[in-house]
Amino acid sequence: MTDVELMKRMLRAVLAANKSGPGVSLSRLQSEYKALTGEQIPHKQMGHASLDTLLHSIPSVVHMERNRTGEMVCFASVSSETAHVAKLVARQRTSKKTGRPQMVNCQIRVKPAAPLILNGRVCVSVGKVLILPTNFKENAVSGKPKPHHYPKDYNPSPGGNYNPQQVQGRIREVLNKYSNGFWVSKLPQLYRELYKQDLPSEAIKDLEHWTHICTVEKPCSSNPNELLLYPAKEPTQTQTPSPVPTRVQYPTSTAFTPSMDIKQKLGELLVKYSNGLWAHALPKLYLDTYKTKLPEHVLENLSLLSDFCTVDYPMPDNPKRAILYKRTREENHNRRESVEERRAREEVGSRLSTQTVPPLLIPREEYPSVLVGEAANTNGVILRYIGEGYSQAQEALEDKMREFYCCQDNNTRTRDKKSGTPLASLTSGQLAAVRTEEDEEILRAQVTEVMADKVKVYYVDHGFSEVISKANVFELHEKFFNLPFQATKCQLAGLEPFCQEPAVLKKFESMTSGKILLAEILERGQTSLVVLYDTSQDDDVNINAACIKSLQDKTLASPLQVNSAYMNVAVRSVCSDGTFYCQLPSRGLAKLTEILEKAEAYFHSQGTSEFLVSRPFCGKGCLARYKGKWSRVEITNLHGSRVLDILFIDLGVQSSVEVIELREVPPPFLWDLIAIPPQVVKCCLADLTVSGVGSWTPEAVQWFRDAVLNSTDCSVKIAKLDETKRSVAHVYLFPDKNFQDPARSLNRQMYISTSQFLNPTQCGISCRCANSPFLWGCNRFQRCFNKVLSKSNQIIFFTWPNRKGQNMDIYVSVACHPGHFVVQPWRDMYKLVVLMEEMILYYNKTEEKPLKGEKNQIYAAKVENNWHRVLVKGVLTNGLVSVYELDYGKYELVSGTQLRPLIQEFRLLPFQGITAQLAGVKLRQWSEEASILFRNHVEKKPLVAQLEAVQDAHHPWDRKLTVFLVDTSQEERDIWVHDIMAEFADELTKEV
Repeated sequence: MTDVELMKRMLRAVLAANKSGPGVSLSRLQSEYKALTGEQIPHKQMGHASLDTLLHSIPSVVHMERNRTGEMVCFASVSSETAHVAKLVARQRTSKKTGRPQMVNCQIRVKPAAPLILNGRVCVSVGKVLILPTNFKENAVSGKPKPHHYPKDYNPSPGGNYNPQQVQGRIREVLNKYSNGFWVSKLPQLYRELYKQDLPSEAIKDLEHWTHICTVEKPCSSNPNELLLYPAKEPTQTQTPSPVPTRVQYPTSTAFTPSMDIKQKLGELLVKYSNGLWAHALPKLYLDTYKTKLPEHVLENLSLLSDFCTVDYPMPDNPKRAILYKRTREENHNRRESVEERRAREEVGSRLSTQTVPPLLIPREEYPSVLVGEAANTNGVILRYIGEGYSQAQEALEDKMREFYCCQDNNTRTRDKKSGTPLASLTSGQLAAVRTEEDEEILRAQVTEVMADKVKVYYVDHGFSEVISKANVFELHEKFFNLPFQATKCQLAGLEPFCQEPAVLKKFESMTSGKILLAEILERGQTSLVVLYDTSQDDDVNINAACIKSLQDKTLASPLQVNSAYMNVAVRSVCSDGTFYCQLPSRGLAKLTEILEKAEAYFHSQGTSEFLVSRPFCGKGCLARYKGKWSRVEITNLHGSRVLDILFIDLGVQSSVEVIELREVPPPFLWDLIAIPPQVVKCCLADLTVSGVGSWTPEAVQWFRDAVLNSTDCSVKIAKLDETKRSVAHVYLFPDKNFQDPARSLNRQMYISTSQFLNPTQCGISCRCANSPFLWGCNRFQRCFNKVLSKSNQIIFFTWPNRKGQNMDIYVSVACHPGHFVVQPWRDMYKLVVLMEEMILYYNKTEEKPLKGEKNQIYAAKVENNWHRVLVKGVLTNGLVSVYELDYGKYELVSGTQLRPLIQEFRLLPFQGITAQLAGVKLRQWSEEASILFRNHVEKKPLVAQLEAVQDAHHPWDRKLTVFLVDTSQEERDIWVHDIMAEFADELTKEV
């Protein structure tokens, strides 16, 4: 079958499901086609400038019409070849009472393995047309794997109102709990106990077809009407219905030849199972039959069994899933290789055994750049690392290969003498150099299937497969074996239960196509566990989290309509900039409350220790307690391995907790909780605009909180929706259900309450209704928390060595030049880490009480995501404060709203940052070159400091040490930094 014929057949399969419906819009056709095949319609390769012209050229397959709105819609053309398919699909559609046809068996996108159908037959499931090989027959023998197919008369439960996807998810959870299996007759009772609902009777009938969820088995001796239900150990054949019975021979890793005894026994087993035998079932079957173990390396070298059996790989991306068939005498006769073929195969095997490609090393950096390739599911995403030693080395290698194998002379292609002729004999698993047919590139590839005049290859540096002419395959020269294969697999963290969901895969493809991303590597291995980020926008986008959000049911979101009023609104959080988060009554909130109550009861019955979060990462969803109840949270930041920041997504409350306070979502509630969008709306008071830095004064914030925080009887009226600012709703807020009188709104009352002690005209605000909260910068603002700040003198001093010549291990946190740097005592660094974790937990959990900073006073300040002990050096009129980090020696500008009183508990550890200057050099105005040289030698490094002098002072941050710095990291000798600087200064003097 040609590529065009294959495309036509797959296009008919896409359109057949909509034959009696409204058709498929032209704009949606590509995505529908790709959902089935894994590829877009290749109109350019078929000589058409656009998809539209290609479709017009094949009227026997598709005809197009414009609907009432003017949109072009594609319909399947009825032919003798497709008439029976159309009738069957139409009959299945009309058998449904309401809604669109239920999509069966499409958890994963299918990609044609090759443009060839071998003895295939068309088999229809609702919504999809699957092309399956005819040798995929049901096997009734107990214990034998079943390459599954749907019979032509199969129509899964046409009636009823049950949701198959929900029931499948729940049955999966039941099977996870009873992993050893149970009688099917017990399923309704278990289902009712867990979910307080009756199991739909239609689901019992459909169980045997849900092979990606469970395995239904009839025991040999028992009631013939009883069936056993087991969890599906691995994705089954029905999950990845390959249009082609691909026979891919994967490369062998060792030179192993099974003994004749093993081959004979395996042959005997295959004779018994003439319809095929799954390879992963061999060890148990072999052990049961012959009472001896099958050598493990047999499964790792299935291609070496090809002299007496046929090895089929129905899932090309998974070499561990293979089906073995006993070869007939006729096939054996046809398969006898010539002496030349055998010699060529042995030569290739010998060459491959001596040529090794080094393994790909994962980059050392925490966030390497990557380019995503194919993704059949999120557990096996193909990607390539970008940068020096990876993509750059690959480009250089391919340039050399192009020069080695090809040259152009007078627009006529000629082969370089060095490259030789195309390979005469090809073997599955062989490495080769391949000339691509489209862009004339020369790439490294591995042969996966050998056909009559073509060969299927996998491009080991790019991560995709292609069928090409044998004339384009050349021997790979040994000098091109040095670079590791660049295409590697990764697994997306947090998406394991949803790895094959169509919505997830569609979202993932839309967010990663053609983009270079950052990968946070959580676990390094052959298939690394990663979180991907798109950093091309103003804010970094967590792709893993975005893919999970694609599963949300938008009908369960909080209702938001302009000019609508809502009662029984709960205000859950008030921020320092005047924005607040509230919960509106909705179907989603009611469902969320019900599920969380069930989860609470589940934890009480099961215990929570087994649900501890073992691998936290940004964007992960889990549960944490808020005011004694379990609530949904998302991890937003990690502070080491113990403390992390979280967001209560249904409350709008940010907090910091220890990782032991988090719990995984129990499996029975995972899918339901994922489907519910966050039940909180970000709001601001309508008609109030704040200029400047946009922060309210502490009085305004506190007044607002006292008025509405945690009240559940408020009312809001939506004035407008601001989609440009992360969907902020501008509202009129009322403290009770009476929202008819505008004068009773909090918008109005705030001005009346706060204007008693502040003049809004002095604060740079504007307000259409003359009511406003207030900004920093008002001269009449009085300082707060005097009692707490009065403890600022209770500082414990750090005891440094005070005798000249004493040595101490230190860490240089900041280095400006030899005349000014900051050191920390190495022995107490762990204490500082613990202190900062405790500060994060304390200040992110306590009620926000901002204060106005005063010069030369000590506070706690939030700098980025950490809390630091700081000294205020200056207060600016725009609300920003200049602070000095007392433990690190850095100067920062922070918003005044990020200051908090430094409680006594956090004053016990002496301030760790001590100012110092380098001994052994003359004081001078250091040049930029000298400063850079000094910084490169000492900053962010552990060194030894030898005390020369101490300049004491009343405040610890004013003390200054004069020290020699010694780098002792080299075994041969110690490096005295002052010698380097003195030598550099002498060189500069000579040049002058």
